Amino acid sequence: MKPFTLDSSMTTMSGVFYPTGHVVVMLPGRDTVDKAVHALQEAGMSGDDISLLSPEIIHGQIARTVGNADMPLPSAGTEADTVRRFAELASQGHWGLMVHAPGGRESDKVMDALRGMPVAYAQRYGKLVIEDLA
Repeated sequence: MKPFTLDSSMTTMSGVFYPTGHVVVMLPGRDTVDKAVHALQEAGMSGDDISLLSPEIIHGQIARTVGNADMPLPSAGTEADTVRRFAELASQGHWGLMVHAPGGRESDKVMDALRGMPVAYAQRYGKLVIEDLA
């Protein structure tokens, strides 16, 4: 697993978190995340394709990207609402994983590997749309 580092390739032009080509999964607690990482690696995914999102990272780096995204008018997309949902879950003790999954086949592989785990929220970031996975 690699450390998470927010960079401009993971944001929209307005600066809101939008990691195109990735699945972001929220799970209750660090122990559950560790089990999920193991399941993903057992399914053949590289640790270099998985980043850990602690509640502190979600609040300190990701949630702050929302800023004034809804000013002066609400955003046409759902990216700000999605970030707010991540922050809400992080406030409840959930941890996240960001997994490189550039296409539908890879995102299916991620969700298949996590089948039976208590996934609270999962999103796939495509080029033009955020897709609900759980």
